[in-house]
Amino acid sequence: MDEHDMLLSPGGVDALRTALTRAGFTSNGIAARLGPQATGGVARNDFRAALRATADRDPLGTLIRVFICEQTEPEAAVAAALAPLSLDEALAGGLVERQGDGLRMGLDLEPYGDEWWVLADVPASARPGRPLHAEHVLGIGGATQTLIGATVRRPVETALDLGTGSGVQALHLSTHARRVTATDLSERALRFAATTAALNGQDWELLRGDMVSPVAGRRFDLVVSNPPFVVGPGTTTHVYRDSGRVGDAIGAELAAAAPGLLTDGGTMQYLANWVHVAGEEWDERVAGWFAGTGLDAWVIQREVADPMAYVNLWLTDVGHTADPQRMADWLDWFDAHKVEAIGFGIVSLRRAGHDDPTVRVEDLRQRVEAPLGDRVAGWFDRQDWLRVRDTDGLLAARYRAADGLQLRQEATMGDEGWAVDRQVLAMPHGLRWTEEIDPLVLALVGGADGRLALRDQLALLAVAHDVAPEELAEAASPIVAHLVERGFIEPVTD
Repeated sequence: MDEHDMLLSPGGVDALRTALTRAGFTSNGIAARLGPQATGGVARNDFRAALRATADRDPLGTLIRVFICEQTEPEAAVAAALAPLSLDEALAGGLVERQGDGLRMGLDLEPYGDEWWVLADVPASARPGRPLHAEHVLGIGGATQTLIGATVRRPVETALDLGTGSGVQALHLSTHARRVTATDLSERALRFAATTAALNGQDWELLRGDMVSPVAGRRFDLVVSNPPFVVGPGTTTHVYRDSGRVGDAIGAELAAAAPGLLTDGGTMQYLANWVHVAGEEWDERVAGWFAGTGLDAWVIQREVADPMAYVNLWLTDVGHTADPQRMADWLDWFDAHKVEAIGFGIVSLRRAGHDDPTVRVEDLRQRVEAPLGDRVAGWFDRQDWLRVRDTDGLLAARYRAADGLQLRQEATMGDEGWAVDRQVLAMPHGLRWTEEIDPLVLALVGGADGRLALRDQLALLAVAHDVAPEELAEAASPIVAHLVERGFIEPVTD
């Protein structure tokens, strides 16, 4: 981006960074100033303790009052807190705005992590009654954090952020990618991203255009996207939310584009909504997005909402709660297309360069151990291990049960004592999967101590259960592959 594409001049960005650093306006600096009680209150939008702790209106206190507590403060105090950034440039760039006799935040300036700041538009909740700009630029919300946590963080040469908005994903990519490219349809969003990059000492390639069009013909090692995934009739009112595509087509479009975007071994991860249609299996429908792509795909559904709750959520998000006609039109569209629910989740794709890709689409709504990105990377690693092993390869390997693996039993008291009705393997960490198993599988997992090859382990089980070893091996191979994929048992590689 050229220098004039930022919200402030290059000198103004440098001056703002100086002011924020000098005042200690960082996540750690704010927490130290406010203390645990006031910091906890701020997280709940209760600013009373924070305002008491900043009553002296020194530079840090003033910045907290303006940008954290959403207060209007005296012009002299704000000017002193922002110095050496001039007040004229702060006003011209929209960083602050006049309100009565004082100044309040004009943009959301959020300390992020230990040493980062992110610039975004003020959220709707801070300006009740003021409609959001059509090119409203989001800050760090729940969906943003979901993608941040789900992204595989292994070092890469090149990374792409599709639909960068304020640049939050690109900031994280810069920690493990040598070169970062970011795109957005909105020129206004790119100005925010350029300012965020400069404020944090980053140099990204920023390109304008709709989704993948600005990078046509180019390939990247890692692609991430928090796209405008909201499902509906294709009406566009806010570019951060509405793609202009009908239904959930943006998710399918990104899947189709992925093979042309990824280098060999490259990964693409994006957030998506998908519809649950009456009479159709939602997972089969979403799996169809990846047919013919040649990519490994793992889709995990994290949330499901009914149409009324979904429409209410997104109308509230843009401050349109009192728009009954918009709500009716949206719900009518859902009814006409037999949409019973809307799912939300994470799509992870990989270009592994083989003819038999693995596609899994599944519900994963339990609480998982962070960061999810490490779990995604591990899932792809296990696919690599399984793919190069046929039945003989699986039988030749040794396995051990995952650390901390638990067995949970349900039993009913009868005339002869407890009778076990159901046995479930449970992972207390990681993805926290549970799996109902039969006694034979329980014996297999229980004996997985890493000493015997699976073939030898099954031979012992065959004798104990009076079955032919070859029949047991044939039946056990897909079960073992599934247990490895889920992480219940792990191959011994030493």
